[in-house]
Amino acid sequence: MSEHTTQHPVFDAHLHIIDPRFPLIPNDGYLPPAFTVDQYCERVDDLGVRGGAVVSGSFQGFDQSYLLDALSRLGPAYVGVTQVPATVTDEEITDLDAAGVRAVRFNVRRGGSASLDELDRLARRVHDVAGWHSELYIDARTLPDLASTLAALPAVSVDHLGLHRDGLPHLLKLVEQGVKVKATGFGRVDLDPADVMTAIVKTDPAALMVGTDLPSTRARRPFTDEDFTLIAETVGEEHLDAVLWGNAAAFYRLPGNS
Repeated sequence: MSEHTTQHPVFDAHLHIIDPRFPLIPNDGYLPPAFTVDQYCERVDDLGVRGGAVVSGSFQGFDQSYLLDALSRLGPAYVGVTQVPATVTDEEITDLDAAGVRAVRFNVRRGGSASLDELDRLARRVHDVAGWHSELYIDARTLPDLASTLAALPAVSVDHLGLHRDGLPHLLKLVEQGVKVKATGFGRVDLDPADVMTAIVKTDPAALMVGTDLPSTRARRPFTDEDFTLIAETVGEEHLDAVLWGNAAAFYRLPGNS
């Protein structure tokens, strides 16, 4: 673990909680093992994590019960990124917002979320009702098909550095227009994380956020502490506080950071 990161608070902008007490849906025949709030807290205990975003996975579908439980146990420095159907009501959005949810996720890669056909309308509605942004788990090589839609939305982020090196030019065009990117999932990408992070920070230092992607379900390798070391060495001291905490704290509208 890098000494650089231990000196800075970290907002883990992408983590999953998998609690078998709540509904789980097999995805392509895959059902993940448990990764509870207690297991997560123990895993990141020495990483400087002081807050984060609990992200709904494909295997959780539109279930909110696990997320509400996790947020209540993790505390006010943690927020939720949920999946909701296009039929979600304004009241349901407002109730989720009161519980700490701050974003809607479109899981293009794995499914389990609202579809891309519903992206524009749903993304605008959750923003209008509760100020939520939209998050996409998507291969950046497909971004040109959505570029005009995404660039026009109020606030958007892309998971896992866009997944593939060939999508970087498309990703950077969106970064220029205000889209945020998560430096997460290094064990599931087909790119050099340092190269992509360097390009993003050069384009817009406020765009990059970090996360563990724990428990790294179905990744070729799980998150390691050295992933944070690589981030610290890549972005440098000038941008480290913003990349580890400030960018995400502002984006997720933590109290005192919005």
